[in-house]
Amino acid sequence: MRATTYEAKNILGFEVVPLDPKTALPAFNAGSHIELHLPGGLRRSYSLLNDPIENHRYCIGVNLDAHSRGGSRFMHEQLRTGAVITIGLPRNLFEMDESAPFNVFIAGGIGITPMLSMIARTQALATPWRLHYAARTREHAGFLDVLAAYQGQPGADVQLNFDQEPGGRMLDLNAVIAALPDGAHVYACGPTPLLQAYEKATASLPPERVHREYFAAKEAAATDGSYIVTLARSQRSLQIKPGQSLLDGLIAIGVEPTFSCQQGICGTCEVKVLEGTPDHRDMVLTEAEKAGNDRMMVCCSGAKSAGLVLDL
Repeated sequence: MRATTYEAKNILGFEVVPLDPKTALPAFNAGSHIELHLPGGLRRSYSLLNDPIENHRYCIGVNLDAHSRGGSRFMHEQLRTGAVITIGLPRNLFEMDESAPFNVFIAGGIGITPMLSMIARTQALATPWRLHYAARTREHAGFLDVLAAYQGQPGADVQLNFDQEPGGRMLDLNAVIAALPDGAHVYACGPTPLLQAYEKATASLPPERVHREYFAAKEAAATDGSYIVTLARSQRSLQIKPGQSLLDGLIAIGVEPTFSCQQGICGTCEVKVLEGTPDHRDMVLTEAEKAGNDRMMVCCSGAKSAGLVLDL
């Protein structure tokens, strides 16, 4: 960990570099995230916010979550400059369509982080763009210095919205969407209420132009139970009981797939489904992918059928 910076109230920035300064980090594209392996077996995913052309560092921003399950609290209270930390390869579940004639970004709070790498890439492509960045107050808005550098540049439009400051009001998403230029793609990331309002506001748009990334689950994990899971590779079966999640059931018999967020938002625990109909609760798969029923996130999803056969 080369640097830790104060970015806003409850938001810290972290700069990660390889131990060997001559080593280039694996490439990433705009919207990617990395997984940090933290003490106690915790794994947490954070969006990369720096320019994708950089191969000497990864930069992330971490909000201190009032309901932290250990990840953001550790990052804020214990992780310091000079620490050695293990990370996973960059993954992208929030890819940017680089063919769009115009990009509109909507960020709420710490949801600004993936937008920063997208903005850098959009600038490199010379694609005009507009950002609507909502936070409670300026004090709660991170990376304003990065955004200030874009002000006045050709094709750039940064609009800040602080709803709890004098004269402030909630960001009007319907107005934002109504003002989209022809053919524009729109991207949103932030708290669940903002994204739910965003989905309603964009419901009439072509789905290929609408993009979003959740930082928290919209619904609870499936724990209805009462279904049988067969593991094709290990030739084992288990009964998922009422009140038990699929992931809990797997761990109980010593089968522990890789997982991280436990909310169905990072995609780490994706497993192939060979038979059966999952009860999809994740925020990673598209509606079309969920309808295919050939994969699922085992940390949060369950079964609608009497059984599932998984590639485990």
